[in-house]
Amino acid sequence: MTDRALAVVRAGALTTVQDRGRPGHAHLGVPRSGALDGPAAALANRLAGNPADAAVLETTLDGCALRPRSPVVVAVTGAPCPVTVDGRPVAWGAPVRVPPGSVVDIGAATWGVRSYVAVSGGIAVDPVLGSRSTDLLSGLGPAPLTDGAVLPLGTPAGLPARVDVAPQPAPPAELVLRVTPGPRDDWFTPEALRVLTSRTYHVSPASNRIGLRTTGPALERARPEELPSEGVVLGAVQVPPDGRPVVFLADHPTTGGYPVIAVVHPTTLPAAAQATPGTPIRFAAVHRR
Repeated sequence: MTDRALAVVRAGALTTVQDRGRPGHAHLGVPRSGALDGPAAALANRLAGNPADAAVLETTLDGCALRPRSPVVVAVTGAPCPVTVDGRPVAWGAPVRVPPGSVVDIGAATWGVRSYVAVSGGIAVDPVLGSRSTDLLSGLGPAPLTDGAVLPLGTPAGLPARVDVAPQPAPPAELVLRVTPGPRDDWFTPEALRVLTSRTYHVSPASNRIGLRTTGPALERARPEELPSEGVVLGAVQVPPDGRPVVFLADHPTTGGYPVIAVVHPTTLPAAAQATPGTPIRFAAVHRR
């Protein structure tokens, strides 16, 4: 095997390969997938000298540990966390040179949920439908990392950024999601839409890459019948029978049978990737023109 590879020493709770995803296949039942916090993944790639669409690792809560077989540059962004090389602290949010055989350990998030690990050359697993992303719903792409796995690396395309540290948004203390009502807001009472956009919800521990689940007041339906399954998009706010809204994220299904009361503006979605369980959520209405 080529020396351009990365051995997984510690896989962590859930570490997956992600890039910009595979848009354009919803008609085949394939979600977009891709990094939940796209800006953080793109920044990690810039710091490591990779193109923006290179594949990175997305960790969940407790990080991971990796041993490169050749000299690499590593950059960690997203949720702040301790980073060490052979036990010595190194910079988070900046490019770090790692010698072959050394162990770079991305520790548990001190705030937020998901960290992004870019390695010079990018993670070069085989693409599926044009993307290297792991899709937890459909099972497309590489499986989540396991201890002892070996990941191929691509050839570095550029030099790492010359910075000490790169500024980036902090994980949200309060998650504010801008929403446009519809397409099925007429399936709910007028009071339900008022409740959605005036009351505070919280991030549920049951949230994952498929959807951000919430706790809070239930939304009352105006129509009791079942809705035929129809297409749903990234950011759709679907309301299941318990009345608590679910915000669809990158691995969401492409169709659904519960009514969608609103859709989240895509620019406010990356912060959802870093919202820890219990984080307050406000849905701010942006009405159609």
